[in-house]
Amino acid sequence: MFRLKEVKYKDILNIDDLTIKQGKITCIVGESGAGKSTLLKLLNKMISPDEGEIVYKDKKLKDYDAVALRKSVIYLSQKPYIYKKTIKDNLMKAASFHRLNVTDETMEKMLKQVKLTQSLGHDASKLSGGEAQRLALARVMLLKGEVYIMDEPSSALDDETEDLVISMVVDFVKKNQLSLVMITHSKAVAKKYGDILIEIAKGEVKGVESLE
Repeated sequence: MFRLKEVKYKDILNIDDLTIKQGKITCIVGESGAGKSTLLKLLNKMISPDEGEIVYKDKKLKDYDAVALRKSVIYLSQKPYIYKKTIKDNLMKAASFHRLNVTDETMEKMLKQVKLTQSLGHDASKLSGGEAQRLALARVMLLKGEVYIMDEPSSALDDETEDLVISMVVDFVKKNQLSLVMITHSKAVAKKYGDILIEIAKGEVKGVESLE
């Protein structure tokens, strides 16, 4: 699905050869500052490599229109922006960008999946950090992407909620035959839910392990 060849970005990332497979749950682990988030931003074309080549589905990433790519490869940052409006407004904002018509029923179902109990009319600015992160998850899951790339989607959640939410995300991806590339701070989470584990240290890939 993704192939990185001799990719360099500043003094942050230096990847000789890496393949990220389609239809898999790929978990990325490593110390803070290892280059994990930079890798995800490269895959979403938020930044471009200084050297080397990234290929997505047999086409060079540099040849993709960035907006079109981001409708297929959906990125969720570690600290997603929440609009100071209602929960519904936040969900509709994402849907309108992708030109999707979503019903209140669909949105309520998605909130239930991420264990968010507030109503659609609730002021999103009053959500806690963990609740805001779950809203952001619901927002991206409404979209019809092919690949989801997530930067520690459960970092603001307690252990019990983290397990529930990651389980839900993985089930969603598998049920819809999608791909997930996810940074996690927890090797235990990676080994429980991942198909493939990639370890990054000091900007380089130190290991790729099959967990299937």
